[in-house]
Amino acid sequence: MTLLDKKYTARPYYGVRRMTAYLQKDEKYEVGKDHVRTLLRRMGIMALFPIRNLSKPNPAHKIYPYLLSGVEIVRVNQVWSVDITYVRLAHGFAYLVAVIDWYSRRVLSWRLSNTLESGFCVEALEESLRLYGLPEIFNSDQGSQFTSESFTSRLLENNVKISMDGRGRAYDNIFIERLWRSVKYEDIYLRQYQNIPECKTGLGKYFGFYDTERRHQSLDYKTPQEVYSEGMANCYEGGRSRVMQSTLGRA
Repeated sequence: MTLLDKKYTARPYYGVRRMTAYLQKDEKYEVGKDHVRTLLRRMGIMALFPIRNLSKPNPAHKIYPYLLSGVEIVRVNQVWSVDITYVRLAHGFAYLVAVIDWYSRRVLSWRLSNTLESGFCVEALEESLRLYGLPEIFNSDQGSQFTSESFTSRLLENNVKISMDGRGRAYDNIFIERLWRSVKYEDIYLRQYQNIPECKTGLGKYFGFYDTERRHQSLDYKTPQEVYSEGMANCYEGGRSRVMQSTLGRA
């Protein structure tokens, strides 16, 4: 499962057949495709499509349209995004959710859980809203965690536009996909955390590093925190924006 997680992080378009060939030919495992499919399902990965299936849709929940097609991201708090990824531990596994600001790549909040119930996702959202105000658009996939009333109501009551990836849109959440690749290769795979408490402590340190020390080429070698702070300072020009008023009102 650790090998599958690593390969999926590097090659998210690999399905059951490619994963089986990888384990058989590259890693020399005697394993069949049926067992590989079982493992991928246990991990919450949709094996036959180029996107994860950690958050399965609930047909009773409302699905919102995708609002970001052709939209240029030009400022902080214009678009936030959320996603869930699988985290392999030495003794078990966990799920990691994070909310990021698209423009600055800043991780606004995150939570770790041993289940896929929506509670830890709602906690991450509420912390982001409390600390950073309101985005104009909030983007997610169509998973039940993000379509649940407990999650969407937090956005609707603050007049935040909800955007949801369409089926098969593997790279709508490209910025957070890059975050998952970074956190896994730069921290999780290297640290090999034993359990959830240890993982939570380690991830807290890593996300602090990611936001305040890790310089991004795409950000002109600035840190996410630098870009986010500069963007928020610009909000004061021409008067307080809706985002700044919300942030100050919650302080």
